[in-house]
Amino acid sequence: MKKLCAIIRLRCPRCAAGPIFARLLRMNPRCPVCGLEFEREQGYFVGAMYFSYALALAEVLPLIVAMLLLGFGAAPIYIACCLVLVVSAPFLFRYSRVIWIHLDQVIDPR
Repeated sequence: MKKLCAIIRLRCPRCAAGPIFARLLRMNPRCPVCGLEFEREQGYFVGAMYFSYALALAEVLPLIVAMLLLGFGAAPIYIACCLVLVVSAPFLFRYSRVIWIHLDQVIDPR
């Protein structure tokens, strides 16, 4: 439960207190509380793209199903999905990276 709360609050996987992000799209290089380095190497966050894709799919799939059931065509569904994804892009970016950091810390703690 502590890990889930840390993920939801965008906190460090080691101490669950330090913020991972300094601003909307800018990450802290290290945890301000425990000093954990968030980006271990160049290209570290490539794996976070998988989580971003999964989060985006979980976000638009219910919208697609609902719009299909209401009788909308492909073009309005496409436009609605694009609008939702553009608005939620910062959310997807932040949470996919946080989930990736937490998963990596479980697999290879430092």
